[in-house]
Amino acid sequence: MTIHNQAEIISIGTELLMGEIVDTNAKYLAAELRLIGIEVGRATTAGDDKTQLTPVFREALARTDLVLASGGLGPTDDDLTRDCVAEVLGETPFLDAALEQDLRDYFTRSGRQQMPAHNVRQAMLIPSAKPIPNPNGTAPGWWVEKNGKIIVLIPGPPREMEPMWRNEIRPRLIDRFPGKVALTRTLKVFGMGEATVNELVAPFFHLDNPTLGIYAKPDGIHLRLISRGDNAIALINNIEKQIRDILKDHIWGADEDTLPGATADLLLKKGLTLAVFDCGTGGTLSNLINGVESSLRYYRGSLVTGTDAVKTAFGIAAELVAEHGAISTAAAEAMAVIARSKFNSDIGLGITGISGIDGAAGEAPGTAFIGLADAQGTVHWHQTIIPRHNLARNQLAIAALFHLRERLLE
Repeated sequence: MTIHNQAEIISIGTELLMGEIVDTNAKYLAAELRLIGIEVGRATTAGDDKTQLTPVFREALARTDLVLASGGLGPTDDDLTRDCVAEVLGETPFLDAALEQDLRDYFTRSGRQQMPAHNVRQAMLIPSAKPIPNPNGTAPGWWVEKNGKIIVLIPGPPREMEPMWRNEIRPRLIDRFPGKVALTRTLKVFGMGEATVNELVAPFFHLDNPTLGIYAKPDGIHLRLISRGDNAIALINNIEKQIRDILKDHIWGADEDTLPGATADLLLKKGLTLAVFDCGTGGTLSNLINGVESSLRYYRGSLVTGTDAVKTAFGIAAELVAEHGAISTAAAEAMAVIARSKFNSDIGLGITGISGIDGAAGEAPGTAFIGLADAQGTVHWHQTIIPRHNLARNQLAIAALFHLRERLLE
């Protein structure tokens, strides 16, 4: 059996068609399939309607040998994915005793004494289906093989779908179709816009192996290299080196690296502590820092403020605000000095800016300043951010971590 490097993805749920939730599963699965050498020929969204969903499966199986469908495996009457697959394949569902016991054990482990009667639907199988374990929920997946075709049914919630893909489905597909696995490398860039990065690495987009893609992400621009073949490692290492020579320190990490994690590693390596005076990210920066498990070893704390009056109450001189403004390089540097002093830390960060669409203190919306104080003195950066409240907060917090990393590398 061959799949001709093509698969189809079906996303199931009326809530997807109504715009109540965003379909992230299709995007995730398409990207993951590509990494094991399987391209997606089509992605379809269907509602919880048997008359609509059944022909979607039938048509997909007529076009390709591999179909992955997420959603519609719940216990309620509108969870129809299993029934539709059974009808398309001409098979009769039956209650699998082992699956039923697994479900009852799951409810017992969860502290519930009795499984609701309607959950028994999730213990149904057809002769061509084998259950796929789901330790993160009540809906087992299905691995179905018949007439040279493979259908994989996956729960819709990402917290169930993604572990099932990683731990169960991906290994089975790799085992079934060996030799197709690709090597990937993701380089993470900050401090340059997408258009600038695109222009600088443009020659590499025309390569056949490795291929290069560019993506805008919350923590900057990601460049993903995908290489195949016996010399995949050498090919990808060669292009990565060339890209690093072009973008230099704008590349802050690779693959699973996070900017908070990369910054934490530098602080720990140098034995330095950090404190923050934040009037720009609303505590977002503190949340990012605290998200790193080792943060207790270097992070002293934050002052998170709103109004100018609160800033002055924590030590910003009223004269400084009157002369330079509460949103200024002088204010950012003064805040960094105060954070360093109040928390007795090696490094202080000060952040002040306008994250909303309404300007203040004579500054344009999206104007922000980051100050840093350490044993060498103070420095600052002028940051222009998207003037949309939540987006701006995250962007400014990421910028602060990136500039802190720059300072630590000097």
